[in-house]
Amino acid sequence: MNILLIKLFNFSIYFNIFDICLAARAISAIILFRNLKYDTMGNSLITIRGLRKSYGKGKARNEVLKGIDLDIHPGQIIGYIGPNGAGKSTTVKILCGILPDFEGEISIFGKDLRTRSLEIKENIGYVPETGALYDLLTPNEYLTFIGALYRLDTEKLKSRIANLLSFFGMEKHADQRMDTFSKGMKQKIMIIAGMINNPDILFLDEPLSGLDANSVILVKELLIRLAKDGKTIFYCSHLMDVVEKISDRIILINNGIVMADGTFEELRTEKADTLELLFAQLTGRQDTEVNTENLFNGLHKN
Repeated sequence: MNILLIKLFNFSIYFNIFDICLAARAISAIILFRNLKYDTMGNSLITIRGLRKSYGKGKARNEVLKGIDLDIHPGQIIGYIGPNGAGKSTTVKILCGILPDFEGEISIFGKDLRTRSLEIKENIGYVPETGALYDLLTPNEYLTFIGALYRLDTEKLKSRIANLLSFFGMEKHADQRMDTFSKGMKQKIMIIAGMINNPDILFLDEPLSGLDANSVILVKELLIRLAKDGKTIFYCSHLMDVVEKISDRIILINNGIVMADGTFEELRTEKADTLELLFAQLTGRQDTEVNTENLFNGLHKN
């Protein structure tokens, strides 16, 4: 009887160890899955294939995006640049799920944007070029409302709002109605709203509009720090000097087509040693000095 009990005890220990090993393997698999959760389509956080977007029909049809293919990886600051009407804001609105009608395939976090856009939106932030605030609210009220949309914990949300307002020097205005705010002050609230859910991807469309020089420096440093923490920044702007300084990768789009894609060092040439000159070279506006002179002479003749 004692021998039988000992055998059963040893048998039990064996299965307990076996269960522990299985559990350990399961935990390892979960950790591996989390580490590889963005690797579903070519090790990319965002995968874009054959993206096309048109407005209008018939003769009035205007194709804004003409077959964009991109792979965006975690921890990158993407400078997405191009002339007016090139398709930058359209691209961002599609990636944020605002424009659902498009051709092509888009995967974000390994999820199909068409079928799982709500899940994707939980982990992204968006600062639009021209955004409307509920400016009869105070910053505290507005940001609490935005945080509630993300179902954030109340105490954590309060702390995050206080920290972000303080970072942007807006804590003194936390309980003032925003209809009295300047453009720059409203822009700071828009940026805070885009970051309130601590997103893995932050889409920024001309985020520095209206900001003073000190605030611009703050935002630039913040974006660099976020990227170091593994966040991905998709940054649209016409401020070439800022894009050149902070971007790990620059994508230049013109007439709905990607014209250049790489680091600034990879893209620069002898004739274009600044991003501004490179931009002019690739978008066909290298004759600006001549055009300016002709316009000036024309104005004086008239």
